This record gives sequence, structure tokens and C-alpha cells, in this order.
Amino acid sequence: MSTDAVFYQAAALCLTYPDDDFVARLPLLREAAPQLREFTDHAAVTPPQELAAHYVQVFDFKDRHSLYLSWWHDGDTRRRGMSLVRFKEVYQAYGMEFTGEELPDFLPAVLEFTARTGNTDLLTEHRDCLEQLRRRLNDFGTPYACVLEAVCAALPTRRGWEITRR
Repeated sequence: MSTDAVFYQAAALCLTYPDDDFVARLPLLREAAPQLREFTDHAAVTPPQELAAHYVQVFDFKDRHSLYLSWWHDGDTRRRGMSLVRFKEVYQAYGMEFTGEELPDFLPAVLEFTARTGNTDLLTEHRDCLEQLRRRLNDFGTPYACVLEAVCAALPTRRGWEITRR
């Protein structure tokens, strides 16, 4: 597995609910993806129940920090259904069938897809969404912002695109 693939897979794990498996994988994540060390170091010293409660506070109570990429573009509109179909079609084009409990635009699922295929198109197409999420997580003061910082920094740049940091 390439270093990019390892990074995207580690980022996917960091953005999922921090269950016992996540806590057990922290030492491996820390070593495998140094770009995420600020977050993994924080997670390693935070009691598991506190880490889980923080995840719920950040991602489950408000759409302001939605991990669903189509929500950023389409909101809760009918258009979103077509966007979700597009995600599934991209997965299918790579011989993958989305069968997760989450929707196909769930950022950890997209990161895992990127890790498995090397295709960053879904992430780069939603760069603006990722940047909005990154800014909001920074403003909220959560360590999850470090994960989005690393993901945004790892994406290929587009001509005329500059990442603005706050």
C-alpha cells in the first residue's frame, strides 16, 4: 500500500466514531500517518468516553460539521439524491459496491475509496466543501480540524487554487 493510501485510510479511521477498535489502532495510526500525529496524540491521551462524547458533540448534533459531502453542496434538497447516486456510480466504476451503513458521500467512506483506488477525484471535486468543514472545525476548536487540515493539504492542487489558512 502506498504512503498516500495509508494516509487516506488513516484519515478515514480518524474521522469515524472512536470505538474500542479505533483506540486499539491508535499506536499504528500514529506511526503510519505522521501527518495526523497531532490528532492521534490527542486521541491517545483522551479517555475513550470523553473522545466518543466529543465526536458526537462535533459531528452528530449539528449540520455545521457534516461529514456528508453532498450536504455541503446540496443541503437537504432533492438534488442531493442525484449526488448520492453519482458517488455510488463512481464506486461501481472501480468495481466497488457501496454497502456501508452510512451514505456513500460520508467522508470516511470517500477517504477509504481514495485509499483503495488512488483516485482523488471525489475529494478534489468537493474541495470547497472540505475547506468549509476545515474552517468550521478550526473555529469550533476541535482536534478533528487537524485531520481536515492534513486531508486538504494532501489533495492535488488545481491551477489557480490556493489554500487559505486561518
